[in-house]
Amino acid sequence: MAKKATRVSYGEALVKYGDNENIVVLDADLSKSTKTDTFKKTYPERFINCGIAEADMMCVAAGLAASGKTAFASTFAMFAAGRAFEQVRNSIGYTKLNVKIGATHAGISVGEDGASHQCLEDIALMRTIPGMVVINPADDIEAQLAVKAAIDHDGPVYMRFGRLAVEDVNGEDYKFELGKGVQLKDGKDVTIIATGLMVQEALKAADMLKADGIDARVINIHTIKPIDEDIITKAAKETGAIVTAEEHYIMGGLGSAVTEVVCANAPCPVKIIGTDRYGKSGKPNELFEEYGLTAENIAEKAKEAAAMKN
Repeated sequence: MAKKATRVSYGEALVKYGDNENIVVLDADLSKSTKTDTFKKTYPERFINCGIAEADMMCVAAGLAASGKTAFASTFAMFAAGRAFEQVRNSIGYTKLNVKIGATHAGISVGEDGASHQCLEDIALMRTIPGMVVINPADDIEAQLAVKAAIDHDGPVYMRFGRLAVEDVNGEDYKFELGKGVQLKDGKDVTIIATGLMVQEALKAADMLKADGIDARVINIHTIKPIDEDIITKAAKETGAIVTAEEHYIMGGLGSAVTEVVCANAPCPVKIIGTDRYGKSGKPNELFEEYGLTAENIAEKAKEAAAMKN
């Protein structure tokens, strides 16, 4: 099966839906990497290179949105969520403007770029902004539909895209809906809830568990905020144990969002898989192994969670 990075999907989707003349795309001098260069070539009159000035770019995007445009502000996740946090919070979030943030190169899958560029805090940061929608697509199909959903949504949206090419987990008939999780496999013994690139690993883990006689349910949470409380609560009640998997710090991301729902609605054992330290330079697959972001580790934690059930 062909592989594609979700950052590439982002660029393709901008062109696909770019016939909407209300859309303006901004970039912070990284258009070849964020893949907004395809939009620049197709619609040059609606593309703005703001230079290496991410905070300024967010303010320009806010101004365009205030004048009625749908503004896409694009840069690496480390700069979009980290360097420009104040501008995103005050100029976009507080004012509830129609700015869509396309944050690429998230997580340790950035690889050789190392800790300074491997943003593992962005979901946590964006979740704290009232009214901000946070989307972390798992594959090409989901990423392109996420861009369309962001265009249709009135208000700020943060979209997280990866550098590493991945296989599709969704079919061509897949329907994307903001705030709704997707059950990819049914199971009765434990639930694996994953987001982004970890969805592929979650599916592999379920197959491993099946060989050991453990029936695992797999849920893809592409919208971390607002999160699908119904699908999580149902899984907690029916399987009695949950494991979450994300390419993000264990604090403030998917695991935190899931445990908030579980504690309030259906308490059960929850194991959170993510990182607890800075990233470092290396090959993505080697980093996944070192940081435990693998199907093998997910399967092991799922066994532990299942064993903790009353």
